[in-house]
Amino acid sequence: MQVLAPTIVVALIFWFVIRALFRVDRNERLAEAEVERRSKSQDLPSKSTEPGASGKSEE
Repeated sequence: MQVLAPTIVVALIFWFVIRALFRVDRNERLAEAEVERRSKSQDLPSKSTEPGASGKSEE
């Protein structure tokens, strides 16, 4: 058992890190979907923060 202990510890650390990454990604996607849903419900352009993105020329 002493031979397997370091491998088991490293595997558990790896598992916790991967699990945390998947949870963060899932929560970020849910938050982004919520923002997108709110944006669409308010009839605002979702990602047009660049100047000139509205299609109007700046002459």
